[in-house]
Amino acid sequence: MQVYDTHCHIGLDGVAPPEDDHARAMEAGVDALLVVGIDAPTSEAARDLARLPGVRWSAGLHPNDSAAFSEQWPAIEALARDPGCAAVGETGLDCYRDRTPLDQQRRSLVAHLALARDLDLPVIFHCRDAFPHLFEVLEGEEPVRGVMHCFSGGVEEARRSLDLGLHLSFAGPLTYKKNDALREACAFAPADRVLVETDAPFLPPQSKRGKRNEPALVLETLARLAEVRALPLEDAARLTYDNAVGLFG
Repeated sequence: MQVYDTHCHIGLDGVAPPEDDHARAMEAGVDALLVVGIDAPTSEAARDLARLPGVRWSAGLHPNDSAAFSEQWPAIEALARDPGCAAVGETGLDCYRDRTPLDQQRRSLVAHLALARDLDLPVIFHCRDAFPHLFEVLEGEEPVRGVMHCFSGGVEEARRSLDLGLHLSFAGPLTYKKNDALREACAFAPADRVLVETDAPFLPPQSKRGKRNEPALVLETLARLAEVRALPLEDAARLTYDNAVGLFG
């Protein structure tokens, strides 16, 4: 059984060497990981982790850090143009934290979209308390391939994301006891658009809440997705793995 964690930040918190997280993932059967950049230094670090088996990487600037766009963008654009880069992002909008004005977030987002179209790469979208604003931007832009990372909406937000041609990636919150609306969205999504991720070291699944997350724990989210979609675990693994390879190469 092959399992693909489509969004993680191994090494970001400095608690464990990224090689250790990677080794535990491999032992658990998670044999493919996408390490996601959130600024120029972490995008470069993600690129360097491609030396590990099964690791792919992305380059982007997180919306909460987009006040540094002018300073960071030349390096991020250069990294994205590396032939090994699998995706642009993460980018998007975040209205939960207010440290970066929305107009600066939009400027960064639109630049990511243009770069992704130029390079024909998928985009990794961050969206926190910002679905109306993000949909407004995306519906006014030329289409891109991509994924709503750590999807947090219900069926209506899923429908609009899917109408934009995007995948939906489900993380630890899919396992949380009160997230029935999220599980409804997971059941609603077409089979060829669902992915799983950890967002490690953040958002551990239900059995590890309050603790540090890591890619090996994506299996718990995968098991919940299989249950929600009434699939054997092996079929859910194959489905999400194939979808990830189709999107990220």
